[in-house]
Amino acid sequence: MFLHSLKIDNYKNLEKLKFSFNKKINCFIGKNGIGKTNIVDSIYHLAFTKSYFNPSTSQNVKKGEDYFSINGDFEINERSEKIHCYFKTGEKKIIKRNSKLYQRISDHIGLINLIIISPHDRNLITEGSEMRRRFIDSVIGQVDKVYLQSVIDYNKVISQRNSLLKYFFINKKFDRVTIDSYDQQLISIGTPIFKERTNFLKTFIPIFKKYYSNISSGNETVDINYKSDLNSGSFSEILNESLSKDRFLQYTSKGIHKDDLNFTIEKNKIKNFGSQGQQKSFLIALKLAQFDYYKTKFGNSPIVLLDDIFDKLDQERVRQIVQILEKKDFSQIFITDTHIDRVKDALSGLKNKEEIFDLEKINLNV
Repeated sequence: MFLHSLKIDNYKNLEKLKFSFNKKINCFIGKNGIGKTNIVDSIYHLAFTKSYFNPSTSQNVKKGEDYFSINGDFEINERSEKIHCYFKTGEKKIIKRNSKLYQRISDHIGLINLIIISPHDRNLITEGSEMRRRFIDSVIGQVDKVYLQSVIDYNKVISQRNSLLKYFFINKKFDRVTIDSYDQQLISIGTPIFKERTNFLKTFIPIFKKYYSNISSGNETVDINYKSDLNSGSFSEILNESLSKDRFLQYTSKGIHKDDLNFTIEKNKIKNFGSQGQQKSFLIALKLAQFDYYKTKFGNSPIVLLDDIFDKLDQERVRQIVQILEKKDFSQIFITDTHIDRVKDALSGLKNKEEIFDLEKINLNV
């Protein structure tokens, strides 16, 4: 799988751009704010039908314009796939595959096998549990649409149950039969989600720990612990025990919608005790484990977007990451960085020759 060419019109700060790419390594070099990240984000947009950094579609239109357009010419399983994403202010977003319009945009998810590693991923460490649940669900959901739909259905039932709890509280009434009907839906949908997350993490965590050990030369110990209310009992018992509290709070306080991942280094929370380099190494190891998971499930290697990953890392960690990439049967890599010498030095040991796009020498508004 690889991207032959890319055409961008009015996407974020980019007016008109065309690229033809190397099948292995492509680097975008330039100062901060020039548009490096927006270029790789447009590639992400073609895979997932939304921006990685700003999911609000209308805010991805270049200031002063009323539309954006992204065209990508991919090769997937030895077949040419032309993907077009178009949005005009006030209208629905359009996704086309080989000039054929998707009736449901969600049907496109899974066609383009891709992962991104970015400083933006630090939100997985610093923000609340929703970010980490979203990470698990996006990784599993990329290869299992039934799972993804189950998560959507579960969240709808949670919203309905919460509205009912609020209604009961305001009107000083309560109907246990109606609550039980929602509880049965949560149990039937949520229990399989919990089991799928548990099974996924049993496979995923050892791979992640292996990658981190390689990046840190075995000098640090990290771990991920899956926190779920369902670890301590059945969903039915948990909902029953928390009902009085839920009635007072007016929302569902227990369930898989509260699941979280505890990230640790040397048995301490990496959020509080990890350096910037250690946190970045942790995130890179997470995404490399995601790389392995996708390769196993899809049968081919994903396209890898590396957005500004070398900053805040010592040279030894950079060397270890590059060695890992060299050993992996990677599909195609896109790299952004502010320093051309740093990139050339990091890639100097690779067998494949990189293509470098110096954005300060390219007119980005032509």
